[in-house]
Amino acid sequence: MTSSLHEHIETFLSWLAVERGYSPHTLTAYRRDLAEFYDFIGPDIAAAEVASGAVRSFVYSLYRRNRAATVARKLSSLRSLFKFLLRRGLVASNPAAVISMPKQGRHLPVFLSVDEMVALLAAPGETDRFPARDRAILELLYSTGIRVAELAGLDLAMIDHGAGLVRVKGKGSKERIVPVGRMALAALAGYGEERQRLVATRGRAVVSGAVFLNNHGGRLTTRSIERQVSMYARRAGITARVTPHALRHSCATHLLEMGADLRSVQELLGHVSLSTTQRYTHLNVDHLMEVYDRAHPLARRGEASAG
Repeated sequence: MTSSLHEHIETFLSWLAVERGYSPHTLTAYRRDLAEFYDFIGPDIAAAEVASGAVRSFVYSLYRRNRAATVARKLSSLRSLFKFLLRRGLVASNPAAVISMPKQGRHLPVFLSVDEMVALLAAPGETDRFPARDRAILELLYSTGIRVAELAGLDLAMIDHGAGLVRVKGKGSKERIVPVGRMALAALAGYGEERQRLVATRGRAVVSGAVFLNNHGGRLTTRSIERQVSMYARRAGITARVTPHALRHSCATHLLEMGADLRSVQELLGHVSLSTTQRYTHLNVDHLMEVYDRAHPLARRGEASAG
């Protein structure tokens, strides 16, 4: 990749990293998407020469091996690149802007019932290598609804046990303060002794300040956390595929079911747009009927008439 388009892509990625504060994971996704487009159109074309027809052909080619959601993400990456170049006068138009986004089926987030959550939280046992750590991870994910990357990046200084608050660094390096429930705080306190034993064993190998440590004293990775959550879910007899994100969905869903308002849940989860939070309003029919029967005047009148 030596053409001017490659140079523009690198400039764009640097801007995302420095000016927008995007995470390495997000930058890797952008780089992969844009490199795929670059390989498709060839190395000899300049950014200003890219036409909408080339973008459309690229998008059509993606359907043979990608889901609609993946195609939409790749097209979004191209739109962002050319929007960036257009603002800087490097291209005359955005050739990706005229390409329609693929229609996607609406997929409701996976979440657990309260009973399933109780079973999952009770899954770590004394025969596990780090039961206190794993219990604290599950409790904190469910109590706060934070993302797995936010949990993996936690430092000891970011947790205020007295106030029951945790400071997390979310997408775009934006920080927010999140309340922590009593059970999660108790689990964190219980993990303290286990962590101290690990620190004493590993000495200088320990990552200073990291809350959740692996067996070698390093910061626990998101992949390791995902494996632990999945393993404990299977042990709890949960048949659905459970990820840390499912615990985030469960936190939001249960809060809304208990009467929390959308704006509060939006702040808790760190969503920029309220429409993102509205995905969690998929309350089950039984719950809706229960609320209706308890609160609606006509429903109550019907009950009285039946009596």
